[in-house]
Amino acid sequence: MVEVRVSAGTVRGAVESGVQVFRGIPFAAPPVGELRFAAPQPVPSWDGVRDSLAFGPPPPQAQVFGMDGIGVAGDDWLTANVWSPDLAGDLPVMVWIQGGGYTVGMSGLPEYDGTRLALDGVVVVTFNYRVGVEGFARIEGAPANRGLLDQVAALEWVRAEIRAFGGDPGRVTVFGQSAGGGSVAALLAMPRAAGLFHRAIASSVPGVFFTPELAADIASVCAAELGLRPTVADLSTVDPVLLPTVGDEVMAKIGQFTGRWGRAAHKNIPFAPVVDGDVLPVTPWEALAAGAARDVELVAGHTRSEQRLLTIIEGLLGTVTAAQAAQAAEVFAPGLEYPRTDPEELFEVVCSDWLFRMPSLHLAQAQVAGGGRAFLYEVTWAPPGPFGACHGIDVPLVFGNP
Repeated sequence: MVEVRVSAGTVRGAVESGVQVFRGIPFAAPPVGELRFAAPQPVPSWDGVRDSLAFGPPPPQAQVFGMDGIGVAGDDWLTANVWSPDLAGDLPVMVWIQGGGYTVGMSGLPEYDGTRLALDGVVVVTFNYRVGVEGFARIEGAPANRGLLDQVAALEWVRAEIRAFGGDPGRVTVFGQSAGGGSVAALLAMPRAAGLFHRAIASSVPGVFFTPELAADIASVCAAELGLRPTVADLSTVDPVLLPTVGDEVMAKIGQFTGRWGRAAHKNIPFAPVVDGDVLPVTPWEALAAGAARDVELVAGHTRSEQRLLTIIEGLLGTVTAAQAAQAAEVFAPGLEYPRTDPEELFEVVCSDWLFRMPSLHLAQAQVAGGGRAFLYEVTWAPPGPFGACHGIDVPLVFGNP
């Protein structure tokens, strides 16, 4: 066992495979009770030594991918995990933001274990943030983008505490994939996050960022599933464990809203960061082109066949028709000419471009246009089987956890 003192108290971790590991350290107060739907608040201090041997409970989330949570029961959703090869070091720090469509996701999944990265000489931090209605729904009386504010709180915790774990707060890289990559892009544009990290890796950046009007309309439909209004007063009456079911219900019939919500509905996206003019003043592409993150070195990239994973999940592999491909081109690439190809390939290329590839490319271009430095990559490696270089294939390659 090994102990470290942080501002709120002392935590006890373990030594595993030559790395000091601390799990479930709170970086903000539990966002429940009077703090429900509020911006993250400071952690209450504790007496004695707090065991940090198990991941904290995941935030309440949808069941669309069968992710029903791991770890322990409780409401301490906002916790961080640290892997350090040397508590007395002065090492660079890598802070991971997991994906999950802003709807699901938890830091305690085995693919995010930081041991192998830490053994290469970095301090690795992962953390939970609020997702779905709790984190991203546009709720009257609550700040927008609570999930992003959780991420800022985690980065503030890293700045304040990481020296105790052998990390250098002046050398922090934030990295994330899918919704995590979109979160990295958002953080680059957020004044509240300025100075909290020095390099950024944005993988498979989603292009979807909602207007306040669209987000409010989606929230009203979600609340109506319970016969409620999208207000803090109404939604606070709903058990946090039960609230994600409204997102599931809306997801199940989101096809009814394509004329109302546009491309987001076509791709089953009920939650995304909101360009609210405050927490997120403008889109990441606008902010970077204006020089908002010119001092942050950026790596952005995507996989070659992003859509393939979704095609398999949706049961469309080998069955995409010419009509489906034509509709995808009309919805996601109007006016653009793609090379003549078979329907499934056209469908996957168009959807891959709109979802992740072009947003990632344009983020790098915006960074350069704003006077910054950017590196762009494409993952083309594919494992045996049908998946190809699909969405998410880079995560096990990055962490070394196949």
